Amino acid sequence: MTTMTEASVREFKMPDVGEGLTEAEILKWYVQPGDTVTDGQVVCEVETAKAAVELPIPYDGVVRELRFPEGTTVDVGTSIIAVDVTGGSAPAAAPAPPAPQEQPEEPKAEGSGRQPVLVGYGVATSSTKRRPRKATEIPAQESEPVSAAVQAELNGHGTLPATASAPPAPASAQAVAAGRPLAKPPVRKLAKDLGVDLASVVPSGPDGIITREDVHAAAAAPAQAPAGPTAPQPTPAGTPAPVTTAAPAPAASYDSGRETRIPVKGVRKATAQAMVGSAFTAPHVTEFVTVDVTRTMKLVEELKRDKDMQGLRVNPLLLIAKALLVAIRRNPDVNASWDEANQEIVRKHYVNLGIAAATPRGLIVPNIKDAHDKTLPQLAEALGELVATAREGRTSPAAMQGGTVTITNVGVFGVDTGTPILNPGESAILAVGAIKLQPWVHKGKVKPRQVTTLALSFDHRLVDGELGSKVLADVAAVLEQPKRLITWG
Repeated sequence: MTTMTEASVREFKMPDVGEGLTEAEILKWYVQPGDTVTDGQVVCEVETAKAAVELPIPYDGVVRELRFPEGTTVDVGTSIIAVDVTGGSAPAAAPAPPAPQEQPEEPKAEGSGRQPVLVGYGVATSSTKRRPRKATEIPAQESEPVSAAVQAELNGHGTLPATASAPPAPASAQAVAAGRPLAKPPVRKLAKDLGVDLASVVPSGPDGIITREDVHAAAAAPAQAPAGPTAPQPTPAGTPAPVTTAAPAPAASYDSGRETRIPVKGVRKATAQAMVGSAFTAPHVTEFVTVDVTRTMKLVEELKRDKDMQGLRVNPLLLIAKALLVAIRRNPDVNASWDEANQEIVRKHYVNLGIAAATPRGLIVPNIKDAHDKTLPQLAEALGELVATAREGRTSPAAMQGGTVTITNVGVFGVDTGTPILNPGESAILAVGAIKLQPWVHKGKVKPRQVTTLALSFDHRLVDGELGSKVLADVAAVLEQPKRLITWG
């Protein structure tokens, strides 16, 4: 029996099956450990952000190990299958791309509505010409796996020894050499929608990948005039690529007598980034309702005189908060969040009620932990402490984390209503407008009544129109007939 050695094992890595893609999901394995494979045999099917693609193995040999199970998302360049090539033909580092020429027609698989896709070939229903490669792209070459010493030389921007053959360039190297910034298709679309040139974005992701946050930051930054040509300059073969450092932006010239410039930092910067991220990731829907709150205003005055509420902060916001908590109890699905990474809706069995507060440091949203369990006096006490702490600038970071739903009171500024933006990680936010004495039809007659307008914004990925409408209608019903705090609570 022949003993397998590590030298006889070849690792097949996830190739860049698209232009600038960084990951792919393994949909199906067509082989198992112990199976014999031949050069060009399809071993698995993967799915990228663009299409499903079948991957052929570039060696002859026996499958030793499948590195990842089906359903796993794997980064480009990560080994996905190990093949023992003992007695097989010499392995190729990667399937070499064909020269620009007429491609033969790919046969369509019988009984399938989709044609098989092979790396480097694509789907063809007739003879087509492959698009010529850019001159700056580094073609893949057949070679043995690169040694650690050679790889270290490459990472240090050195040159390969004359006797060593150049290894196949990874997808990121090809994209950089071609002057094309690295970004996933959704990020490219976001940049296009926001009018952001990816070439001007400073990447923060691994291996120089541009993230959504990078695009949002670039969109929020003031436009700077380019200091010179931005097109990448070709580098002669064998010459180390120069390491460039972005020069600091020149100080903007302005008339200090006519303008005041305030650096965006701290709370204001964090709030701006969070709001931009929320506005462009969660599909917002806002609904409005105008409601007669005369009875609620009378109850507020009665509570102020109640001995059990003495010394506590009693105002319309207190009963509005209680009304929202009742509406959430009746419609618990609204108290949830969207888990993008796991593609799950996370329903919260607790309510951390956020209250938007304008402070000299900027807008902050501290929240009352477990507000759903508090009695009316406890809720009033928590609201009073929250407001006092915010005004004094003593709100801790922990107090602003973990919110599930928020109230913003724009009525204190005399504003009738608005379309509030969700706090990141939350599914709903209620805006309360100014409470004004207005003519209102009450019991068949036009009378002066205390009226306000409520606006509820919600994340339409997990809160549909019916659910959002029910929540807003319940809040309005409680404020119109506050006795529902007892019958519904």
